[in-house]
Amino acid sequence: MPPEPNSERRSERARRAVLDAVYELATSKGYAKLTIEAIAARAGVGKPTIYRWWSCKGAVALDALDERIGAATDFPDTGDIAADLTAQIASVTAMLTGDLGRVYRGIIGEAQSDPELMATVREIIVDPRVRQCQERLERAVAAGQLRADLPTAAMVDLFYAPVYYRFLMGGDDAEVARSADLVRDVLAGLRPAAGARS
Repeated sequence: MPPEPNSERRSERARRAVLDAVYELATSKGYAKLTIEAIAARAGVGKPTIYRWWSCKGAVALDALDERIGAATDFPDTGDIAADLTAQIASVTAMLTGDLGRVYRGIIGEAQSDPELMATVREIIVDPRVRQCQERLERAVAAGQLRADLPTAAMVDLFYAPVYYRFLMGGDDAEVARSADLVRDVLAGLRPAAGARS
């Protein structure tokens, strides 16, 4: 007798096909034209299969996005906070101005009218990376590279609010080259004053 089909393997193949399909369609057709019907057709699965795992197209697109971000948003730690911030913000900006950014912009747009999706965006994409950044900034504070009288959460906002503003309002590839300027300008106000103690 032939071996019985492995349902877990079959499910993983279907899941993989859906994630690939949503990303391919979102980048080739545009997020606004993405539909569950089109995803199901491209992946070769039924709509109930998609709805078994995801509540809406934004949720499945978010999973496809998250697994493709990879190391693009990792935070380096060379001991030089200016160099690390410059490298990380340049990497994030490069990601946001490419295909991943176009998908992410569509998800954020949809999340404005879907509180559950917005909460998931924060949980999966935003919050873990904010924590990673705060941990790096806290080490810089402890090393005396940054002032200790400002919460690191506020520092994150100072560095990344301009990045997200340009991203959501229409930035371009030239923004990558301005990462060093952004870091320099913000750090000018975050360096400890001469003689200040951490």
